[in-house]
Amino acid sequence: MTTDTLLEVRNLVKYFPIKGGLLQRTIGYVKAVDGVSFTVRRGETLGLVGESGCGKTTVGRTILRLIPATSGQVIFEGRDVFKLNPREMKALRKDMQIIFQDPYSSLDPRMPIGESVAEGLLVHGVKDARKRNEIVIEMLRKVGLEDYHARRYPHEFSGGQRQRIGIARALALRPKFIVCDEPVSALDVSIQSQVLNLLKDLQAEFGLTYLFIAHNLSVVEHISDRVGVMYLGKLVELTDRITLFRDPLHPYTKALLSAIPIPDPTAQKRERMILQGEVPSPVNPPRGCRFHPRCPFAVDRCKVEEPPFEELRPGHFVACWVAKEEVERSKQAAAQSAA
Repeated sequence: MTTDTLLEVRNLVKYFPIKGGLLQRTIGYVKAVDGVSFTVRRGETLGLVGESGCGKTTVGRTILRLIPATSGQVIFEGRDVFKLNPREMKALRKDMQIIFQDPYSSLDPRMPIGESVAEGLLVHGVKDARKRNEIVIEMLRKVGLEDYHARRYPHEFSGGQRQRIGIARALALRPKFIVCDEPVSALDVSIQSQVLNLLKDLQAEFGLTYLFIAHNLSVVEHISDRVGVMYLGKLVELTDRITLFRDPLHPYTKALLSAIPIPDPTAQKRERMILQGEVPSPVNPPRGCRFHPRCPFAVDRCKVEEPPFEELRPGHFVACWVAKEEVERSKQAAAQSAA
């Protein structure tokens, strides 16, 4: 763990038990997250993308211990989050916050939003009501709301305003790390850009670190420094944003990028890569590479042997046998031409 690393996830696993029968015994497991490892550097935004149901949100919530992990480690500033006792975990919550996907259901409809924003301050020992109110007003102003909004209720706000309230609540404790769980997916496109720009401005002002979970690749390209791609509970590719969008290595990433709409199709041509079949069940994932039943480039090895998630190029991690062979061939060709 290097000095600029804020968070390190090591072989994170989360299985959800499936109950059945008269006695409701465990008859299987949904393998939502199955051996995910990555690091998040201080001050960066790490985007996490993939199809619905691939385990993105589960990763974010397991990191924060909102749901218990099956196994693995999460190291935050040198401390194993999963080994902290309740008192230590409560203290750590000030540094690790979350912005939820649905800005309405995450707010108490019976509570004025000023009280919702101040609730975390009260839990973490800010007993002075005047001090709490000052912080609430400051945070509301930071996210573009007015002082009088603190006395209003969630139903009196638009979706974009409610998401700003969620951001203000996450910022109130001055955290170091925020999990942004699809924070703009429920918003109109025009509002999305405002919230994304707000997140970037707040990151620069407060030195925040984001894990940005989304399924919209255009949004991820706009806000992320590095991007990780998940498929069926596994991380299949991870590299910096520019490399991922210009030169992806994993076939699944290529398929996702080919589906991004082009503003002017007449000026720019793109070959669509349409995946066949459905996403396999996470209860019984395929043997070998989990993507091989839908991969147009799969070879026999993909069907029986799971590819390791390894660094094929500097800073570019991929789990794919075909991509590994391509990179090795290109290195050999470059070496021969140099000789």
